Amino acid sequence: MDKGFLKAGNPRTLLAAFLYFDVSFMVWVLLGPLGISISHDLHLNAGQKGLLVATPVLAGALLRVLAGALVDLFGPRRVAVGAQVFVIVGLFLTWLIAPHSYAALFGVAVVLGVAGASFAVALPLASAWYPPQYQGTALGIAGAGNSGTALASLFAPGLAALYGWVNVLGLATLPLLAVLIAFLFLASEPPNRRAAGGFKTWLPVLRSGDCWALMFFYGVTFGGFVGLASFLTIYFNDQYGLSPAVAGTCTAFVVFVGSFVRPLGGAIADRIGGERTLTILYGLAAVIFAVIGFGLPTIWLAFPAFFLGMLVLGLGNGAVFQLVPTRFPTQVGILTGLVGMSGGVGGFYLASSLGAARQATGSYGPGFLGFAIIALLGLACVSLCRRRWKTERNVFPATANASASL
Repeated sequence: MDKGFLKAGNPRTLLAAFLYFDVSFMVWVLLGPLGISISHDLHLNAGQKGLLVATPVLAGALLRVLAGALVDLFGPRRVAVGAQVFVIVGLFLTWLIAPHSYAALFGVAVVLGVAGASFAVALPLASAWYPPQYQGTALGIAGAGNSGTALASLFAPGLAALYGWVNVLGLATLPLLAVLIAFLFLASEPPNRRAAGGFKTWLPVLRSGDCWALMFFYGVTFGGFVGLASFLTIYFNDQYGLSPAVAGTCTAFVVFVGSFVRPLGGAIADRIGGERTLTILYGLAAVIFAVIGFGLPTIWLAFPAFFLGMLVLGLGNGAVFQLVPTRFPTQVGILTGLVGMSGGVGGFYLASSLGAARQATGSYGPGFLGFAIIALLGLACVSLCRRRWKTERNVFPATANASASL
């Protein structure tokens, strides 16, 4: 690692941001790996399972907007501590009450959604300590905390089989509490925090077509990533008869690859351009998920397909965020919130549509085929943007980026 990077910022706060992000994402998708045990206990159908595991994803997406506003008012460290305490208390009370009704679990889903809002807290905390030339590295390290979704898939199904899913919700408070204590010692509030100006500053950005394009791009890539991270344990168990622990392990492997190639996606986009990178990746995603949608008879064929699919989506996540400062150089913070929110909305769609497809047709295939069509729409959209942005650069090379942010 660049020695200048180590001297430029605050490594202790960067580590704190990563740890907070990691355990928060771990509990954000917890209902997915626990979905097998919950559905057996509460006798849920496929549509109910899909809606339940998708709800924390949607809640996290919407709460990112509120979290971003609170960061502007109170600072990222204070908001992180408050959010972590809220999630710990919420899970502890859930464990004490031991809810055994489908409706009650939607309250738990909202608590987990607060953990999902950590995206809008951890990234500003890390970013504020580093100069512009090290922003990509700092955000890449902090953003690697999305690997926490794999930890949930790896450990939660086995623990649920041993101790019951309610007790797993209680056990989840232990790593949250340990990270909270470490966070209090490691993290420092940024010395020169600048408020983004509140929701009023979002309105001009939302009038830009480029803003909606970037939101759609991330809704496909991160939406696909988090939707699959939430649902694949249920899918592997239901479709191929894998035990909860084995299904969780398979999910963890594909989620890990999607998490850790994200910086590589940004690096590729730096080299060949974000638009060109997404053009390739959306084409690949459309083919891969169409093949999955038409049906793969064994797990030995399905697992490599999902591995490649998550690899493509993870690379796409990095490529989208390479485009954000390119198109909106003076409004990166606002775009991060909007784009991050759209990713969660995309995840809600995918997880819920898979459950609905299974309930309506008896097959998950239509859900995956629908996602393949959306990837094709992403390909068409990025191709149009690429053509227009290239024209802008050729005609107005000095002002192309500035005009995009108006």
